[in-house]
Amino acid sequence: MISFEEAGRRVLDGITPVSESAEVAVTEALGRVLAHSILAPFAVPNHDNSAMDGYGVRFQDLAHEEKTTLTVVADLPAGSRLSTPLGQGEAVRIMTGAPIPEGCDCVVMQEEVERQGNLVTIPPGQKSRAHIRPAGEDLAQGSVVLERGRRLGPADLGLLASLGLTTVPLFRRLRVALLSTGNEVIVPGDPLAPGQVYDSNRTALRGALTALGVEVIDLGLVGDDRRELAARLDEGSDADALITTGGVSVGDHDLVKEILAESGAIHFWKVAMKPGKPQAYGRLGRAHFFGLPGNPVSGLVVYLTLVKPALLKLMGAIVEPPRRCRLPFRGHLRKKHGRLDFTRGRVLFAGEEAWVESTGPQGSGILSSLSRANALIILPEGPVELNDGDTVTIQWIDYD
Repeated sequence: MISFEEAGRRVLDGITPVSESAEVAVTEALGRVLAHSILAPFAVPNHDNSAMDGYGVRFQDLAHEEKTTLTVVADLPAGSRLSTPLGQGEAVRIMTGAPIPEGCDCVVMQEEVERQGNLVTIPPGQKSRAHIRPAGEDLAQGSVVLERGRRLGPADLGLLASLGLTTVPLFRRLRVALLSTGNEVIVPGDPLAPGQVYDSNRTALRGALTALGVEVIDLGLVGDDRRELAARLDEGSDADALITTGGVSVGDHDLVKEILAESGAIHFWKVAMKPGKPQAYGRLGRAHFFGLPGNPVSGLVVYLTLVKPALLKLMGAIVEPPRRCRLPFRGHLRKKHGRLDFTRGRVLFAGEEAWVESTGPQGSGILSSLSRANALIILPEGPVELNDGDTVTIQWIDYD
């Protein structure tokens, strides 16, 4: 049995990202990974523009100790441009986002001025370049807008569109095969006999993989039949990754690990974590193999903490550290085992105060405890006892 930290290192060290890429429409790029950095084709904004609704003036025309009256010579809504320079004693009515006319070097907010007809009176105390957004304030021409390896979110798509881009270079979508195993597991909708459980693993993991943006190859559900199991595993060995649930413990019918040892390679199994100690990692054909525990909570926790970072690296994405922070704990919690513990928790807020509570019983088959959770409370190896007010480390649960 190896430590959780060592397992994480080994998993990531064994991953080589995909290299194939193609141009994809920006509108279809959500959640996909950039294959090349995007450079700004022009400055953003591409002209000095007004940050306020007000009046554009020449700063040198303004008196420093008394009011100044100027003649309004034009109205400039956003999208319009003054074709002639602003002259001495002139002002222009200007809206937010409108280009700054030549000669104008100060915008005075409309709330500060007095206007009668085509005359506007400016109070003293104005500043040069006030309320002017310079060209390139957001992005300089040629600067890196989005880095290679970035997974694109909605704001990123808007940013790409603001640069006039209609396609973007993306790494190809991963193909991940998914298989559930076990005689006791049956398909939802079939009659449930004593000793049987419905296959929740495949549904939950399919949802997690879909949120990640990969193509899921559903290999279905197979019982503890060695020949059929070997055939299904072979079918998934041509994917980029193969995820199974169940069959990686030490029971007589835990066949997945045996088949993997014979037909592929096991890099390690058993990790000092709870839930999720029995797991297997290796290769089968061209696929990276992830053998998850059969208990539904264990499988999802292992996916979130070890498998998801590996899939992100395989996608070509920049793998960020997990989102963790320290928060006060409310309640009472005790653990005696020596493994790193991922307790399901819920972070709650009241005004500016935040704390975390356990979601209740923590059995690895109690899926409702994970459904209620928005974070994992990380308890160090060795015995731990938590009481009200103790500070703990939490990791936010992120599926996308």
